[in-house]
Formats: sequence, structure tokens, C-alpha cells
Amino acid sequence: MSISAVTITGPEQAALLPAEAPQPLGADEVRGRTLVSLVSPGTELSANYLGEYGEFPNRPGYAAIFQAEEIGRDVDGIKPGARLFCMGGHRSLQQHSAVGVVPVPEGVGAEKMVLARLMGVTLTTLRTTQAAAGDLVLITGAGPVGYLCAHVFKISGYDVIVVDPDSRRRKFAEESGIQNAWSRVPEDEGIRGKVGLAVDCSGHEQAVLDAAKAVRKGGEVVLVGVPWQKRTDLDAHELLSIVFHNFVLLRSGWEWQLPRYTSDFSPHSIFNGFQLALRWLAEGRIPTQGLITMHPPEDAQNVYQQLLHGRARGLFQVFDWRNMRDKSMGRGESDGSAEAEVPPR
Repeated sequence: MSISAVTITGPEQAALLPAEAPQPLGADEVRGRTLVSLVSPGTELSANYLGEYGEFPNRPGYAAIFQAEEIGRDVDGIKPGARLFCMGGHRSLQQHSAVGVVPVPEGVGAEKMVLARLMGVTLTTLRTTQAAAGDLVLITGAGPVGYLCAHVFKISGYDVIVVDPDSRRRKFAEESGIQNAWSRVPEDEGIRGKVGLAVDCSGHEQAVLDAAKAVRKGGEVVLVGVPWQKRTDLDAHELLSIVFHNFVLLRSGWEWQLPRYTSDFSPHSIFNGFQLALRWLAEGRIPTQGLITMHPPEDAQNVYQQLLHGRARGLFQVFDWRNMRDKSMGRGESDGSAEAEVPPR
């Protein structure tokens, strides 16, 4: 069995290389060829491609959709041919425990459904916030996570404002139905003291400070974006003063504060969130038209370079493994997915 994986061999060096053969299939596992895999720009660029973790070679990846082909003897409810969502890497074959996959609804393209992984990041914030439906939510940073965050809260009945200095990202938000997409948080009294929840998806110090100024007394500022690098010369004093005097709850947006799986007395979980995200995507409640760009895995170096230098098309970058599948399996088989929304260049 020939397996390939996107591999970061050194700083700013990516290639599709052979990978080790999978372990024997466990009784509780499912295995199959990858259909698509999703790039998470923040984590994969900083941690993997630029070497923030300092380990080379490394194999990035965040989420994938694959088609079940081999089913462990103890697995119930999954049949060969089923499309499954997983937190898998950029590799041509996926093998996971059956409890670590979620069936994908039929009739919707795999390239769209794989976005459920990024939706899960801020679904944790939705499920842990004190803000209620109808409250004003400010989202700073309209990249992939921030865009999806805006729609997660809009669907849930909140009034949403998105802030991003990038005009292209603001246009994406506006065209998707987010009415308030601004270049900055206003300094006047327009929204100051009225925001119930601010979600920073940028990792930028100034954005966090601006968000803290906007929330009401007792409001929340949730840090979802990873502060990979220092962007300003701000010190902590002004932020601390605002937090103290306005009773602001400043907290991490770490998605893993929820348990991985649902259990008695813990109805909300990471995988329960994925199920909800997949349903919303299947129902067409998250606009994605024109925002997904498909790439062959062999083009990984170019994809990461485009992301690094701000030249990537659309908002979401997805590796399409289906042509590779067809070649390796010796047939041209469709998984029932829709056509790519933005074709590769």
C-alpha cells in the first residue's frame, strides 16, 4: 500500500513524500483513502512551516474527510463507502478509532464539510460564554476562524460585528450576510460598553485591547487567536486597568476546555460540536461559495508560500486527494461531492 503525506522538511520547505505504512487495523478502528484535508493557516504556518516547534521533519494537518474502506470487527454503524470526518493530517490514508470519526451528511461536497474542524474552535466559546442570544458579539480578526465564528454566533441569535483591517476579508464577511464588518473598533461611544462578548481571533495585542475597551461591565474577552509573535510596543498596564475597573472577564479561548466526547452530565463536547457544525454546513447555513480553494497535495510548497505572503485565493485552503486516490486505486471513482468552489490555479 503506497502512502504519501505532506511533509515539512525544513523552514519554509514542504513536499509530498512517501509515508510509513499504517499499523494493522485495530478491532475498533476504521481506515480509508483521504478525500480532502483542510489547512489551518495559523497553526500550520507558525508551528510547522516556520518551525515554531523546532522539529523537522514534521507532518502538518488539522482535519480530513475520508471514505471508509476497512472496518474493524468491533465497529458498529459504519459501512464501507461511508464518508467520515476526522482530525487527520495531510496524508493519503486515514486510520482512526471509530469514536474519533463523525459520519458526513450526504449530498454536500467534502471540501465544504471539512470546515467543521475550524467551526469547532469557537463553538467551545459559544458553549462556555455567559453572553446570551441577542447580545452584541464583537469578533476581531476575520480570517478562517473569525469568519466561521461570526456565522456560528449569527446562527445562534447574537448580533455580530466583525473587525479586520483587511478589506478583502471584510468583503467576504459582508457578502456572506454579516452586516457590520469594520476596519477597526470605533473609539467613540458607538459600541463602547455595549458588547457582551468579544472574541479575538487575530492574536494581535491591539485587537485585544480594543476589544476590552468595547465590552460592557462584566463582559467577556475570549482569546481564540494564538499570539504567535509580538506585534506592538503596548505594555500590559492599560489592559490591566480596563480589566480591573470594568470587571472584564479576560480568558483563554482554548477549545479543549470541553471534553473530547459527550458523557452523562457533560452533554457538550468537542465531537458533539463537530456534529453540530457538520449539520449546519449540510443545511447551507454557512456561506462558503467562492471561499474554498482546492489544491493538489503535490503543490503544498506553493500553498504554504501563498499563505505566508498573503497571496492565497479565497479564505479556506483545501488539499484534494481524490485524483491521487483514483490513480492509486486504478479507477475514477466519485465520492458524491460537489465540484470545488474555487479551482486550483
